Amino acid sequence: MIYQFKTKQLLKSDLETVWDFVSSPRNLKKITPPYMGFDITSKDLPLKMYPGMIISYKVSPLLSIPTTWVTEITQVEKHKFFIDEQRVGPYTMWHHQHFLEETKDGILMTDIVTYKPPFGILGSIANSLFIKKKLKSIFDYRFVALEKIFNL
Repeated sequence: MIYQFKTKQLLKSDLETVWDFVSSPRNLKKITPPYMGFDITSKDLPLKMYPGMIISYKVSPLLSIPTTWVTEITQVEKHKFFIDEQRVGPYTMWHHQHFLEETKDGILMTDIVTYKPPFGILGSIANSLFIKKKLKSIFDYRFVALEKIFNL
């Protein structure tokens, strides 16, 4: 089964400032919960993402067990959106769209994550029991972190 998770957040800033922050892979750790044990393992990471860019991480999403996660930035349209897709990691499929839209009140950021847990029916059960809750908690943390960066 394939699932989708969507979140929106209004950032009280200008498009250039928000884009500069979200398009830098180095900022991902700043908006990821510490309990995830998130560390970028890619060497010589550029300041800005580009299509085809491969980023590798160590992350401990469950029981503090470190897992390798490799994503590819598949599409980038400056100031509008970028997409990352898992190449190696815990999901059978992971497709994450990040959209930015200028509004009169600031920048509306929309995240759409489409994912498929591994292990067929067992993955679907795991999604019901804890995966979707874990994703919500990660994005709740991200929401608060971005509020502190842009809205305070």
